[in-house]
Parts: sequence; structure tokens; C-alpha cells
Amino acid sequence: MEPARPLRPPPVTAAVRVRRAEISDLDDLVALEDASFAHDRLSRAQYRRHLDSETAQVLVASANHRRFLGTAVVFFRKQSRIARLYSIATKPESQGKGVGSALIAAAELAARARQCKSLRLEVRNDNTVAIGLYERLGYQRIAQLPSYYEDGADGYRYEKAFI
Repeated sequence: MEPARPLRPPPVTAAVRVRRAEISDLDDLVALEDASFAHDRLSRAQYRRHLDSETAQVLVASANHRRFLGTAVVFFRKQSRIARLYSIATKPESQGKGVGSALIAAAELAARARQCKSLRLEVRNDNTVAIGLYERLGYQRIAQLPSYYEDGADGYRYEKAFI
């Protein structure tokens, strides 16, 4: 009988850092948006507006001294205590490495800092990877959205209430 091999820990990945996006991130933001979404994309002009907006926060995940890994866009409406995670995207090589979770945690912190009681998001009903992530992080499905997306795809609305 062969001796048991010691279990090896998974490869160490660099710590994910999330910060507010800056104008210098614009090219990376637009490139990731174009690579991630076939429809319902944010344009360069929209990103530029959101970077300076009082009612939006664009977040960037990075590692290894500004290596761009992903982004999230959170919207806040005046007179509302519900924030909206409008968009989240990670580079393919970053998926499954905690980048999405870090971006969502930062979005939740931003919402709490504005005294929001919950964070909502919409997701395509065929995006099983994202749905799994949201549900693992405590989001509850609150609505079905027939023909919600530009290409006619159905979606779901999820929400996480802050205690």
C-alpha cells in the first residue's frame, strides 16, 4: 500500500483589493465591459459620468499593484434606502478566485455607508455561476423578470437585506 500523500493547500492567489475607480481606469473599464457583455453595455461616456456621479459608485478590484481584475457599478437613488448593484464583471482568469465576492462585499459596504437597508441586483436567468454566487452570499430571489434584457432574455431580481 502506497503511503498517503500529504494534502497540499490550494495555490495562493494575491489578495484582492477593491477601491473606487478613477479616470485612469476608464480604458480597463470599457475593455472589460465590451469583453463581458454582448448587450446592455455601459458606454465609455456612461462610465465617465458615473465616475463623477453623486448617485453612482464604480468599484475596481485589483491585485499585484494595479493588475485590473474586475469592476462593479452601484447606483443610489435619492430618497431611497435601496441600493442597486447595476453591473459586475471579472476578467475570465480571475473567476473563481474571490474577485466577485470582494466586489460584492465592497458594494454592500458602500450601500451601508449611505444608510441603505438593502442591495438589489438583476441577473440573467441563464447565468448559473452568478446566481450561485449571489445565493451563497445571502441574496434572495424576489422577482422574475420576463424579457428583461435587450436581447429578450429573462432575468431575476435578487435582494440582500442588511440587518
